[in-house]
Amino acid sequence: MDPETAEIRVLDAAEALFNERGVQSVGMDAIRTASGVSLKRLYQAYPSKSDLLEAVLRRRDEAVNAGVEGYVASGEDPRARVLAVFDFLADWFTDPAFRGCVFINTYGEMGGVSESVATVARGHKLGLRSRLAELLAETDVPPTAREPLAAQLALLANGAMATAAITGAPDTAQQAKAAAELLLDAAGA
Repeated sequence: MDPETAEIRVLDAAEALFNERGVQSVGMDAIRTASGVSLKRLYQAYPSKSDLLEAVLRRRDEAVNAGVEGYVASGEDPRARVLAVFDFLADWFTDPAFRGCVFINTYGEMGGVSESVATVARGHKLGLRSRLAELLAETDVPPTAREPLAAQLALLANGAMATAAITGAPDTAQQAKAAAELLLDAAGA
């Protein structure tokens, strides 16, 4: 197996196991077994579990951002593009593998003891807020209201992620979208 294929298999296995069981309950042996990659090759690619976790989070960040962009790009008007973020969430929440936001879950589990996890999780969440602010710049929302509104919309999205994971209710995304529509109306978008 070439090194690139091995790394992909390790990342796939680690992401699935971390999502199912949490980070602390998954050892490198379990990742080795699930990936089919030798322990030696696994440690060559990722010298520590922390390195592997950071790589999983960075890859997930890219995947989520690409997924959101796919929904945003299909928006017909600027307001619909903002609300498309919640459509992405609605589809994600119905995925049988959905266990909540990996960044929220991992931060809750490791954020207090791992600065690298905290940094990646914060970066992801700030990235969502920044993307929402960019989308709001395409609407009629006054410039001074964009950042506060982006923060409020990000809070709705993140709250929906946590709530859907805990309750198992995928309609949480639609509820968050309805609240987002009220906020957009109030801001004049």
